[in-house]
Amino acid sequence: MFSIDLAEGAQLFPLEVRHAEEFLAHMNRGRAFIGQYVGLPDVVADLDGARSYLGTYAQRAANDTGRLYGIRVDGVLVGGVLFRTFDTGSGTCEAGCWLEPTAAGRGLVTKACRTIIDWAFQDRGMHRVEWHVAPANKKSIAVAERLGMTREGVLRENDLYRGLRQDTEVWSVLTHEWPPAQPA
Repeated sequence: MFSIDLAEGAQLFPLEVRHAEEFLAHMNRGRAFIGQYVGLPDVVADLDGARSYLGTYAQRAANDTGRLYGIRVDGVLVGGVLFRTFDTGSGTCEAGCWLEPTAAGRGLVTKACRTIIDWAFQDRGMHRVEWHVAPANKKSIAVAERLGMTREGVLRENDLYRGLRQDTEVWSVLTHEWPPAQPA
């Protein structure tokens, strides 16, 4: 298995079915924080749910329609990034992330997203990477901004989340806009 260093003690690696117990433990630690805006903790409620979710992404990777990566800090799984969708025919994919609160504020998600977006544009020839986010998720919006994405608009009440309709902001970056200028 490979891993990519993100920072001292932090690595990005492919998250696989064999990591199901570790993945569940991670979800249990971050369930309330992660679940504020994304349904991942609801899907990964037990070991079977963890295996099923990881198995879904193993199948997506095999079909070249999605990817899933974990972020470890000092050997402990604390978050991840993914291509929720990956359509090589259209050249469009959707990236996303999640993170435990203990790992927040270190720039790990931004570095991990830069890594996978670099791969999508440079190695896979993708044209567009999208980022879908709840308007109240200010930390995720800040990641989109740091990645040089442009806010395109709002899908009003398109997402039924835990019984409530919520809006989704759509952000994107195009291949000719990448890599974004780094702040001085």
